[in-house]
Amino acid sequence: MKVGIFVFDGVEVLDFAGPFEVFTTANRVAKKLQVSEGNLFDVGLIGLSKEFVTARAGLKIWPDMSLSDVAVLDVLLVPGGVVDACVKDAELIGWIRQQSAQVPLIASICTGAFVLAEAGLLNGKSATTHWEDIPDLTAQYPLISVQSNVRWVDEGALVTSAGISAGIDMSLHLIERLVGRQLALATAKQLEFDWTENA
Repeated sequence: MKVGIFVFDGVEVLDFAGPFEVFTTANRVAKKLQVSEGNLFDVGLIGLSKEFVTARAGLKIWPDMSLSDVAVLDVLLVPGGVVDACVKDAELIGWIRQQSAQVPLIASICTGAFVLAEAGLLNGKSATTHWEDIPDLTAQYPLISVQSNVRWVDEGALVTSAGISAGIDMSLHLIERLVGRQLALATAKQLEFDWTENA
């Protein structure tokens, strides 16, 4: 399964690195469990271009591909951070809409929900984001039923998570959905992560 994680200037490090670690660790664990001989997930970072982006706190990362390089994805993850420029980027929002017509599963972490909301993907659905940003998401996008005090909200083809570390909880949930509970639990154990399942 091809998993693309969008990264941008101002992206929150754990928002993208947490899910990256979950999916790539699941690959290793699946081999140990003999669930799969090869990798279950082909994980790559997507940027507006292939130039490096500067995450929050100054971490520099190089995307594997640009928006125009992306072929068919099975999962698209949109992290949060400082998303003001993303929300105003017509090319990006158009690309997200285009992806929604062909990608079976799109998920956001933290304020990545604002990007999905701007693209109209969350209208008429339940969603969540970082606790600090829930009032703004509610006010700016009144067609969304914004949920508080949950780690993630699963709407089938669209999944949103609360802030930062909640993206790890959500990613484990996605592993359970895509492969099975045994692999999700074993991946959490390998990560030494106390998986919170409250959604």
